[in-house]
Amino acid sequence: MSYPDPRYFGSDGEVNAVFRPATTAPDFVSTPVTSSGPTVGRGTSYHYLSTTASTGGEYGLYRVDMGPEFGGPSTHFHKAMSESFFILSGTMRLFDGAHWVDATAGDYLYVPVGGLHAFRNESGEPASMLMLFAPGAPREEYFEGITRLAELDDEERAEFFLRHDSFFL
Repeated sequence: MSYPDPRYFGSDGEVNAVFRPATTAPDFVSTPVTSSGPTVGRGTSYHYLSTTASTGGEYGLYRVDMGPEFGGPSTHFHKAMSESFFILSGTMRLFDGAHWVDATAGDYLYVPVGGLHAFRNESGEPASMLMLFAPGAPREEYFEGITRLAELDDEERAEFFLRHDSFFL
């Protein structure tokens, strides 16, 4: 295996890095699932660290902070992108297509294109993770759109998932 072909042809490099402080507010916060009871939800916070727009389609990197309520997608796969999960804090249940594992801080799961996977927070405590999609895709539209799925009819819902490369079993 070798390095990819060069894409920068200058001789001096450029000042073009982008810094985002940890204190930056989330880009999107979903509506809490639970508004009363022992696991009052605060919603899921999405931090759009590197979007497909900001990376020229190379990848998308997102920090996802889930509240204590149960949440996460069922088993699915993607036809156009891989997905990776890196747990920052809390306990997240990760499915690798064959087994569920309780992942904690420092644990990592890589899912190649077409790989079955799922994740969810079942702990009753907040959890945080990084999600990486490669190549990049407009996942911001997906994260924001899933909060409105109940408003869609079956045909609109199917089109939404197809448009966002999400194929559920």
